[in-house]
Amino acid sequence: MTVAVIIGAGIAGLSAAAAVAPRYERVVLVDRDTLPDTATPRRGVPQSYHAHILLAAGQRALEELFPGLGDELVGAGAIRFDPGTDLGLFRYGAVWQRIESGLDMVTMTRPLLELTLRRRIAALPNVTVRDGTAIAGLTGTAERVTGVVLDDGSELPADLVVDSSGRGSRSDRWLGALGVPAPPVDEVKIGVGYATRLVRRDPGGPADGVGMLVLPTPPMEKRIGLALAVEGDRWLIGLGGWHGDHAPTDPAGFQRFADGLPDPTVGRVLAEAEPLTDIASHGFPSSRRRRFERLRQPPGGYLATGDAICSFNPIYGQGMTCAAMEAVELGRLLDRHGTASGALVRAFYRAAAQVVNTPWRFAVGADFAFPATVGPRPTNIPLLNRYTIRLQSVAKVDPVVRRTFTWVQHLVTPPRALFTPAIVARVMRGGPN
Repeated sequence: MTVAVIIGAGIAGLSAAAAVAPRYERVVLVDRDTLPDTATPRRGVPQSYHAHILLAAGQRALEELFPGLGDELVGAGAIRFDPGTDLGLFRYGAVWQRIESGLDMVTMTRPLLELTLRRRIAALPNVTVRDGTAIAGLTGTAERVTGVVLDDGSELPADLVVDSSGRGSRSDRWLGALGVPAPPVDEVKIGVGYATRLVRRDPGGPADGVGMLVLPTPPMEKRIGLALAVEGDRWLIGLGGWHGDHAPTDPAGFQRFADGLPDPTVGRVLAEAEPLTDIASHGFPSSRRRRFERLRQPPGGYLATGDAICSFNPIYGQGMTCAAMEAVELGRLLDRHGTASGALVRAFYRAAAQVVNTPWRFAVGADFAFPATVGPRPTNIPLLNRYTIRLQSVAKVDPVVRRTFTWVQHLVTPPRALFTPAIVARVMRGGPN
């Protein structure tokens, strides 16, 4: 019997479970948390209190893994929207012109998304969910991982172990105990912190559609604000910033921070709405990318996915999308190489690196617009940032540039679309005329 063990029941682990379940006879999904049967945040995912945007490419990937997911989420209260028409955007001193992007998305809280995916996975006949169970280590050798050691000392043999345990993955220690060197790490220090409160959403308020996103003009401004409609007739109010410019967690300070944004919409929504939760905060000191694709001899039988490979600045909303896209690649590679192939691991890490490359460059490049950002700088970032600033200034008023930028931002279209002669001409002349 072929067995796959998935470590972690977050978005990455649930996506990986969906990818491997049709291809292994038995799948065991392990999580140290006691998993709730309602859409509530959990201790092992402190970021679950905060806003999560599933980019269009991520929604498409999850729909491939979980057919009919979008309709199921909407049935549970999620809200369909077009990011070009339904989500207001303020950046570079102005509210951007709204245009139809043609992208179909849903907005909801992360706990609702997790609960929906978890129920799908738990309903599969060959999947066992073991919550309240921690992983203490791996079994095997430097050449091949053969299973996991549970916190009670028992062993769970596996043909494939998928580590989806997140940014805090202990894989360096686990693999090190088998004689496997840790992968090289790229780390970019950004000092991001953010705070969130849910408030009641009544019709006819200051924000229309699914809300408003207020982004800074770096390097002068460092603050971000978001009012996002979520299930249950609620607004999720998220406030944060880079390099220590973080929102307070007392109600008065939280309101002052919102009122200090360059666009008043988020502050007005917060001021007029009934609070439903306390203010939760979360810090994110650095983006971190672990370069498994550069290991000379990665062990067979073990893969890392999601934040265990790359944890992005959460402000850009790329993490869940990359995790889902990696899971789709995993399924395709299992079909190509088989469940026991030694070539699977190398092929997967190459594919995962391709998934991560573009959003990593986007996120890190944008973070280096702040002089206090420290870390390995991608090539040509100053030149690319200057072009991107000009492009976004044009996108505020040019629907063609805006639509192209939106599709690239949502990882649906490759970045080269921003450098075609037609787009460059519009950017250089400042608009469509």
